Amino acid sequence: MGFSKDQFLARLQELKIEFSQYEHPVVMTVEAQAKYVGNTGGALSKNLFLKDKKNRFYVVSALADTKVDLKVLSQRLGLGKGGLRMAPEEALGEILQVPLGCVTPFALINDSARHVSLLLDQGFKGKEHCLFHPLSNDMTISLNVCELDKFLRSIGRNSSYVDLEANPPVGKDNPPDLADLVPSDSVAVPDLLEKAASVQGPTKDHAVSVRCSYQYANMAISAQSSIKWMDVLSNLDLCAKHAICNLTVAHASYATKGAEPSRKVKNVKDKPVGSMQPSNSFKDVGQYVEEILDKTSALLLSEITEDTIKQHGERLGAVVSNCIRERLSAELKADTRSYLNAAYTEGFGVARMMFQNTGSHNQFRCL
Repeated sequence: MGFSKDQFLARLQELKIEFSQYEHPVVMTVEAQAKYVGNTGGALSKNLFLKDKKNRFYVVSALADTKVDLKVLSQRLGLGKGGLRMAPEEALGEILQVPLGCVTPFALINDSARHVSLLLDQGFKGKEHCLFHPLSNDMTISLNVCELDKFLRSIGRNSSYVDLEANPPVGKDNPPDLADLVPSDSVAVPDLLEKAASVQGPTKDHAVSVRCSYQYANMAISAQSSIKWMDVLSNLDLCAKHAICNLTVAHASYATKGAEPSRKVKNVKDKPVGSMQPSNSFKDVGQYVEEILDKTSALLLSEITEDTIKQHGERLGAVVSNCIRERLSAELKADTRSYLNAAYTEGFGVARMMFQNTGSHNQFRCL
């Protein structure tokens, strides 16, 4: 069981850490938080919970107006351009033990987060006070950097302040400047998408369920006047993910139809055929799905702000939809085409194996 808000505040008092606290309604965005504590003089923060391909986790805590490019950050950590992505939501409960919208450096107080790496925006050092949620997003506390460092030392952490907007060259003669901040240990967390990818195909009930999620996402994103924006946003992430996941599974299902071996092949004893192996892109459906989710979620969050809600009103859904279609269409077409090609290549390999195993030329005809 992780620390509660009250237990955490009591711990700060035990450590004689000076802070001010502000109670407010539950908030899910920096913009909403600013309505209640934006006039306190403290610096608002945004906090990202990330993972790499080896299941190593990171919390990146930055000033609200700092631009964090995950591709650049991934390279600086030595993970390649696509090595970082948003951590799955189930990891919030398993590792940080905080609900959605409550990620901050304070979550590292829980023992389950001992292997999580923390990167802090060096911009915090220039601020008189910084604002964070104390494990719960119905309150904000304000403290200075010295007090934050004092807390981190109390849990055995060194404060690593980084210029998150820097883009230094990385290559043969320029090793990644943040490689030392990569955790040494991976964390085993159930990944629902990867589990789903191991199933041969979606069930009928699953298809109906996700279809409903897609419809709900469309309703939510419309931001109708009868729906409070905070309610929309709190549900949007899960619903949108289910919706995009449904579309992606449909692509993957179509891609694998041509590569599915017949029942006759299943009854034939496996025989090695040269060095033929399934391609990584064909095997790793979970990675393919998560990459699309990351891109789509990032665009959704960047396009839906209070300003755009006021500007477009009930047309917001259509505006955001068109923007995402315009910015992602070409890239997703190219990615899906590559995935389909990998599936067809795999199908050719299966056919070749059937041919060599049966020794019959008459089983294959041009249609």
